[in-house]
Amino acid sequence: MTIRVLIADDQELVRAGFRMILNAQEDMEVVATAGDGAEAVEHARRLRPDVCLLDIRMPKLDGLEVTRILAGPGVADPLRVVIVTTFDLDEYVYGALRAGATGFLLKDSGPTLLIEAIRAAAAGDALVSPSVTVRLLEHLAHPRAGFGRSLADPLTERELDVVRLVARGRTNQEVAAELFVSLSTVKTHLGSIQVKLGARNRVEIAAWAWESGVVS
Repeated sequence: MTIRVLIADDQELVRAGFRMILNAQEDMEVVATAGDGAEAVEHARRLRPDVCLLDIRMPKLDGLEVTRILAGPGVADPLRVVIVTTFDLDEYVYGALRAGATGFLLKDSGPTLLIEAIRAAAAGDALVSPSVTVRLLEHLAHPRAGFGRSLADPLTERELDVVRLVARGRTNQEVAAELFVSLSTVKTHLGSIQVKLGARNRVEIAAWAWESGVVS
């Protein structure tokens, strides 16, 4: 299956570089590029790409606003968004993930990580740049008011096992291997967990795990 990608960045050289890298992959195709946020939203809504690759700072609409429009709370059929930026600022990381992004990378992460992040997003997984992961988890490790509340439908012990592994960045395949269960079983657990937590993706599952003290 070919992963259809939209690239949005206000620098033409960056768009061209990303397009060259992604189109060189046998399983990827860049279906559109955009130089500002408004154009990105228009292309995304019209083409419904598998993954939207967005910069943070763009004219008209910034990457966070575009993410909220395409993947944020209340979006009936959210798209998968990966943020790629030069700005390693905590508020951007947290803002992007809270807005619905499934990945966050720095532009100097290199092509290998970029490709991995797109494949992860297309598969429903998440990837955050290693350089920001530790800070992100430290931030989420401080429980906030409301996150320790009892769930109306508590997670089972097996679901908690899955949550702990997801919170530590394991892929579905790695979770299956560590728990000695099938991949389909992991996906079933994740579906149940998302319903119980009201989480839209595995990033929000991980955030809940750290913020509620399930992992530390």
